[in-house]
Amino acid sequence: MANSVIITGANRGIGSQTVKRFAEGGYQKIWACARKEDEQFLREMRELSARCGCEIKPVFFDLTSEEEITNAVKQIRADKTDIDALINVAGVVNTDLFFMTSMKKLREVFETNFFGTVYLAQMVAKLMLRRKKGSIVNIASIAGLDANPTNCAYGSSKAALISLSRILASEMGEQGIRVNVIAPGPTETDMVEKVKEKVGDNLLDRCAMNRLGQPEEVANVAFFLASEQASFVNGQVIRVDGGSR
Repeated sequence: MANSVIITGANRGIGSQTVKRFAEGGYQKIWACARKEDEQFLREMRELSARCGCEIKPVFFDLTSEEEITNAVKQIRADKTDIDALINVAGVVNTDLFFMTSMKKLREVFETNFFGTVYLAQMVAKLMLRRKKGSIVNIASIAGLDANPTNCAYGSSKAALISLSRILASEMGEQGIRVNVIAPGPTETDMVEKVKEKVGDNLLDRCAMNRLGQPEEVANVAFFLASEQASFVNGQVIRVDGGSR
């Protein structure tokens, strides 16, 4: 049974439900990562920790800062605990059309969704290499697979993450490190509410199940991919989108 996991974006949406899923699933140590310290988040983590009998350690850093990421990994490494899994959930959304997307905004989206996520994965993978064992799960989006208007920045950043994840899987598979991707469709989070404000309520037009996904449905897939049940699953992109029509 895997014992420890790092989860980013842990203070809301899919990230929050992922922390809950791993705690309830028997993980003994969880580093719950968020950008800013928040008392409500700290209280929720204490309550979940007590209920599930596991250790949840909040870690705060900004994915746009290599220095903060480095310091966070040093903090995690100081625990002298082997890291079994990394679940990269944190991300930002942008729904501007191509001609309305400034280079500044494009770079900001890529800094969080791609560069910061990749830098964290690189640092954690180095720790996993010591045991030649580990699972990295990157949360992308169907926006990184399907071409739709308003996805210039967000979709491109997730497409880059998907492509790199598959390359990493091919590079690190022989070292015992698996890398997989989850591509959620529209999921009931505050991020989707922001998207609705810009693009309207047509998010479900191409969803066969005609509903939003739930954060816990994405978390369940992340839990599976991190587990030994997925020991021969590597380099895959799994859509969690209710099917297309």
